[in-house]
Amino acid sequence: MRTLMIEPLTKEAFAEFGDVIETDGSDHFMINNGSTMRFHKLATVETAEPEDKAIISIFRADAQDMPLTVRMLERHPLGSQAFIPLLGNPFLIVVAPVGDAPVSGLVRAFRSNGRQGVNYHRGVWHHPVLTIEKRDDFLVVDRSGSGNNCDEHFFNEDELLLLKPHQ
Repeated sequence: MRTLMIEPLTKEAFAEFGDVIETDGSDHFMINNGSTMRFHKLATVETAEPEDKAIISIFRADAQDMPLTVRMLERHPLGSQAFIPLLGNPFLIVVAPVGDAPVSGLVRAFRSNGRQGVNYHRGVWHHPVLTIEKRDDFLVVDRSGSGNNCDEHFFNEDELLLLKPHQ
């Protein structure tokens, strides 16, 4: 079983999979008579069909026991999906490139510092949200519309991956 190396989450390293949502190094300008700084266009919401809607939800996720065996990934072929941490806790991101099925050897892992969110591009394979320290809340922006927007892929035993956040 291959152990995933956990990389720091940076815009450059994550670009193939989506957007890193953070204020550090992002374009910004003042609004509201100079009382508010707007960090502009941190991510773009993608939807497949004109009648689809972007929606906002809150996900409350329980911490996962670590180390974790990565047995499956999912993707959303009809829209992007963004996770923005609300409580400032670090979390893990496991992703694989767009394709008919994820390739175990191409799976990568990242660690958010708790002030960074991610926006998965349409079709990017990813693990369901992975909190590591305690229960956590995430603001989620994704798509509502007709059609199946969640495909799951379960790895064969010889493709399983190990995630160890405290390597």
